[in-house]
Amino acid sequence: MASAAGAGTRGAGRSVPVAVPPLLWVPAGVALALVALPVAGLLLRADIGRLPELLTSQASWHALRLSVLTASLSTVACVILGLPLAVVLARTTGRVGVLLRTVVLLPLVLPPVVGGLALLYLFGVHGFLGYLLDVVAGVRVPFTTAAVVIAQTFVAMPFLVVSLEGALRSGGAEHERVAATLGARPWTVFRRVTCPLLLPALVSGAVLSFARALGEFGATITFAGSLQAVTRTLPLEVYAQSESDVDSAIALSLLLIVIAVVVIAVARPRSLREGP
Repeated sequence: MASAAGAGTRGAGRSVPVAVPPLLWVPAGVALALVALPVAGLLLRADIGRLPELLTSQASWHALRLSVLTASLSTVACVILGLPLAVVLARTTGRVGVLLRTVVLLPLVLPPVVGGLALLYLFGVHGFLGYLLDVVAGVRVPFTTAAVVIAQTFVAMPFLVVSLEGALRSGGAEHERVAATLGARPWTVFRRVTCPLLLPALVSGAVLSFARALGEFGATITFAGSLQAVTRTLPLEVYAQSESDVDSAIALSLLLIVIAVVVIAVARPRSLREGP
């Protein structure tokens, strides 16, 4: 009897894998094929011999450099603005918290073109903020590189905010309460306790924001246009090349896929370590 109890204890210590019902393999295989086969189609269609030539062309180089620059700047803006916003959302309850969260999540569900149109009528010459900038400072934002950064930040920041807010809510506020009980000021608690606890989620959220900014198309083309070496990022270059040089468009698409795979490889292990 004792040996049976000991065996039960040892068995309880081992994790038993959960079996997948056989019926689920069919729709799972269809879903996997729906994602993987289009990428395989691109690989089969690509002219491998011309890839180095296509990827090193002047237009491709300008688009890649602009994409990396604007995505990096928008990621910095997402961190600077999104971290405080995530803390406010995580610590705000009631109807005010629901309203704020709804506004923050809007870019996730809005078509990017609608977001670009909203930005255009905010910062454009006929928008109330754009009119003030034009009259007071003589600055016009639309169809500039700054417009690309703003559009990318608009669509990418919710990814960072959602990641950080989830980490804050799952981790609780016990550490902050202890620090406040010991006499630490709110800014000290945020700087010495909250930020270190959020660092893993901040890194993975920033990587996801960078990837989203790098792949942004709809809001960018609506708000910033497609001016070569000024606002034409990699996705816009893919669209432009698809109408004249399909091989170049496929090469740039494969480059974006490679970047996406690298981003997933960097961000996914962190999210698995952090847990839900």
